[in-house]
Amino acid sequence: MPDPEATPGTTDLDRENRILERRLRRLEANVQRMEEFQDSNSTLLSKLLRDLEAERARSHELLLNVLPQRIIDRLNAGETRIADRHDDATVLFSDFVGFTSISSQLAPSVLVEELDALFRDFDAICDRTGVEKIKTVGDAYLAVGGLADDGRAGTDAIAETALRMVEVVAEHEAHNARWQVRIGLASGPIIAGVVGVSKFAYDVWGDTVNLASRLETTSEPGRIQVSAASAERLEAGYVLEPRGTIDLKGKGPTETFYLLGRR
Repeated sequence: MPDPEATPGTTDLDRENRILERRLRRLEANVQRMEEFQDSNSTLLSKLLRDLEAERARSHELLLNVLPQRIIDRLNAGETRIADRHDDATVLFSDFVGFTSISSQLAPSVLVEELDALFRDFDAICDRTGVEKIKTVGDAYLAVGGLADDGRAGTDAIAETALRMVEVVAEHEAHNARWQVRIGLASGPIIAGVVGVSKFAYDVWGDTVNLASRLETTSEPGRIQVSAASAERLEAGYVLEPRGTIDLKGKGPTETFYLLGRR
């Protein structure tokens, strides 16, 4: 029986209110789902950004194994061809005496393990002295001081690098092999730049580089042979021994010295 106190339209109003309440609940549920979806997307986006940053850092570390930081900065700034002349650099070349014989004595895994340990120590030395490791080729190691145009400071840094390299090799605990290093140093102008596209590399060229290589090949085991120009710069802070004049391939008679240590 109809409610006698109900006013006309009350039933319709209640029905509309119930409909509105249901719509409001659905709307609130949709809003809540959207917020949950947004939170989920935000979490996913944050994870993607973290992964991207980690990958960028990893790529940067790998790139630092190939190029100096200042060269990376120049490439990032848009430079496409990098070639610089440094009028006052000092080049270090080293290799291991009797490496062919050593490689025949050791198992491949042991040989690579020991070579890797020695080169890691060389890299650490370069990091501490502030010189630029350029590359390794077989058992040869190439580094340069003065690429920041710091001249004689770069020569001192290379001398310190060479002395520490000799010490590290002498202290190296080897497996059935006697490791000895031979080092050459030369000071003068060089050209430095980036070559290649898919496998680019930072390298150095010039007569000073060639001279350092010749001084290394004619040095004696465990000794550091330096050019006259390098010796002149080092004599105030380092002990040098004149070797005299030797005949260098492509150079002829050349005055050289042995770097013995620090004063």
